[in-house]
Amino acid sequence: MPVRMVAMAWIALLFAPALGAQERTDRIELAPDAVRDMDTVVVTGVQPGPGLWRIRDGDGHTLYLLGTQSPLPRDMDWRADEVRQVLGEAGMVLGSQGVTVNADVGFFRGLSLLPSAMKAMKNPDGATLDEVLPADLYARWSVLKQRYLGRDRGVEKKRPMIAVYELYKAALERNGLREGGVVGPVVEAALKARGIKTTPAQLRLKIEDPRQALADFRGEGLKPQDLECVRTTLDIIERDLPQIAARANAWATGDLDALRALPERRRQVDACLAAWSGSETARKLGFTDIERRSQQAWLEVAEKALREQAVSFATLSIDDLLREDGFPLADLRARGYRVLAPDEPEETEPGEGTDAVQVETAAP
Repeated sequence: MPVRMVAMAWIALLFAPALGAQERTDRIELAPDAVRDMDTVVVTGVQPGPGLWRIRDGDGHTLYLLGTQSPLPRDMDWRADEVRQVLGEAGMVLGSQGVTVNADVGFFRGLSLLPSAMKAMKNPDGATLDEVLPADLYARWSVLKQRYLGRDRGVEKKRPMIAVYELYKAALERNGLREGGVVGPVVEAALKARGIKTTPAQLRLKIEDPRQALADFRGEGLKPQDLECVRTTLDIIERDLPQIAARANAWATGDLDALRALPERRRQVDACLAAWSGSETARKLGFTDIERRSQQAWLEVAEKALREQAVSFATLSIDDLLREDGFPLADLRARGYRVLAPDEPEETEPGEGTDAVQVETAAP
């Protein structure tokens, strides 16, 4: 779910399709005030992006992996020739790693649940952020909220985890960055042109009684994990925007060495994921150990692709792909597959290289 951060908050996870249909009406834009939040210049124009990782089995079947990064420069155009070439030959394209929830909610029932979902996004008993956050944390929030969200009063009634994510997105936008809109459209267009669909690779969870689940969540108060998610995200907005921009630039220009040198955002991801998975409602529903289970689900589909297809394609977080000792590269090596990074040369062995599509890896 690349985006895993607060977008993994379970209320958004369950009802994102319905909530997405609601247009925001409470946002009041700040007048331009020439606030300069960082010195890092965000790249623009046509950029190559990173090359592809290659996962090989003994028969020469190849799973091509594109490492994705969020956010990315808002005004870049991705030169995706290598990816389009692979997508033109791929027999299977894996969906993203993450979680999908089946609550057996049809369209009209979803509309009936929408008011409950909207209430669940707000603090219990109509509380506002100044009432639920510690004074020092609320003071930091207020300064940044005024800068990036202006006189948006509605956000003050939302749960801290959801409110701080809105603040984070606004800060990215002000600094020439955006989440989404770069890789997804390229993949979707290529699949549409061929008339094929992605193969689901997410962990599937089911909620038998979504109305009760929403009621349970609405009754939950603030937890230490919620505060840590807010605190960590405010830290990033206050201090780490230049580093985030540098990571976005490195992805855009295909500079793997720079990406390897820059620290990951795992602390923020882990803190906000814990705020979701640590809720009593999530535990009651069995939504525990989500990261490991979703990784296992993805690996099973990846192995199926390697068994059955000469060429297949998937996207994963580039942070995952740059870690040699974790998911998915260490897992795939342990299962007997050969892994080549974008900046590693091909090593043709007897019986290999005849079926896999031949592409020139992008220089980092």
